[in-house]
Amino acid sequence: MKNEEQSTKQVTILAIEPEGVEIPLFESGVSAGLPMSVHSFTDSTINLSDELIRNKKTTFAVRVNGQSMVDAGIEDKDLLIVDKALDPQDKQIVLAVINGDFTVKRLIRDGDDLYLQAENASYAPIKINENMDFRIWGVVLGVIKKMI
Repeated sequence: MKNEEQSTKQVTILAIEPEGVEIPLFESGVSAGLPMSVHSFTDSTINLSDELIRNKKTTFAVRVNGQSMVDAGIEDKDLLIVDKALDPQDKQIVLAVINGDFTVKRLIRDGDDLYLQAENASYAPIKINENMDFRIWGVVLGVIKKMI
């Protein structure tokens, strides 16, 4: 098993425009099962910032580098939306800093023990101890993927 403590990853933090981005919206949605009738395109729009961001002042995007979270649907080069203002809860996916290195993992509390759990069986959990410089930078709210 790989131990990601030994692997240094680059993290790119992207600024989010406060006014957001509006794009056209099909009001009726689309079926992921049986085909359904198509309604004409409407003049409605959706603001991506309003959909993805809870706290505009404390939210940022970060690009993923690595494969440790693929079983949670987070893949290399995906963009994560992270909020620094949220209090991290057990089993949430967080952006953490361990000894100066960023990592994205699932936060696991087991009694008095704290772990960062990968969502890929090839990676060992990281047990947090008092000798580590450990901080949680934020809670992951969503993932943005490019399909092509």
